[in-house]
Amino acid sequence: MTASTHDTFVALERGTPALFVWSARLLPVALAGQFFIAGQSLFAGLPWSIHGMVGGMAGVPIVIMAIMACAIGYLRGFAWWACGALALYGVQIVLATGDATMLALHPFNASLLLITALVLLAKIERRRALHT
Repeated sequence: MTASTHDTFVALERGTPALFVWSARLLPVALAGQFFIAGQSLFAGLPWSIHGMVGGMAGVPIVIMAIMACAIGYLRGFAWWACGALALYGVQIVLATGDATMLALHPFNASLLLITALVLLAKIERRRALHT
């Protein structure tokens, strides 16, 4: 595969910034933690405020990846997925602040966000594997 057929393989010799890689690795872990915390809040009496706090912190790696993918030329192949994750995260916040009907869609949107995060991570790790 060459850079002309996969835009995530552009400038492999430049590597992939560590902040970008670690943000992609942290995001699925944070989202999985969110699912666990939600379960604990539903079934074990954990305060929902912890779920909200961790959810807010999960936005940090999303914003970092979206900014870096749009700002760094050779990472632009990841922009679609990174900005998609950012959009899903925005929808997640809107759903969390809505009524019961909107809140019912919150777990479904979270699963879409987790899938997006895992695809983005797989693409980044594939780029790293081709670099070495």
